Amino acid sequence: IDIEKVPLDDTKTFEMLARGETEGVFQLNGSGMTRALKELRPTNIHDINVMVALYRPGQMATIDEYVARKHGKKPITYYHPKMKSYLSASLGLLVYQDDLLFTAIELAGYDWDKVDKFRKAVGKKIPEEMAKQHVAFVEGCQKTSGMSKKEAEFIWTLFEPFQGYGFNKAHAASYGKVAYQTAYMKANYPVAYMSAMLTAESG
Repeated sequence: IDIEKVPLDDTKTFEMLARGETEGVFQLNGSGMTRALKELRPTNIHDINVMVALYRPGQMATIDEYVARKHGKKPITYYHPKMKSYLSASLGLLVYQDDLLFTAIELAGYDWDKVDKFRKAVGKKIPEEMAKQHVAFVEGCQKTSGMSKKEAEFIWTLFEPFQGYGFNKAHAASYGKVAYQTAYMKANYPVAYMSAMLTAESG
């Protein structure tokens, strides 16, 4: 088996995760994550990437909303029409650090140099820099997108959980792929996979 060539749409794998059989699966085991996966019932690798990113301090509050939107219990809405171009895959929700950067570019008129400073301020949790960015973002949204101060301030509040901890999309996708690969092996070759895992853990 070439692990890099296993199909990414294996029904058996997603059904196993939806049943909560996550023991020994990279990133997806543990009671809280297992419970969330059972509610989500993932159907594609993007769902796994999203769960890897959201199951972190700060972002966890978004999991229930993502689940509700996936299953049609809540509508997929966007805080601003411009956000649809980069948030459609995550059902209109801010999931990755990249989503903050695109929001700053699209809504507040940041250029790539300015948005990189914003990324560092968020990632390194620098309070003084975040305070400066707060002012620049709100003013930028008003100037670039014609938003009211109140609307811009609301968008800023959506950024705040990412100061606790936020995955960028590449990180989440890398973890998500390994999570899927381990789930695929467990779903399709459970005896060999669990035997290998027990052997690896035995020492």
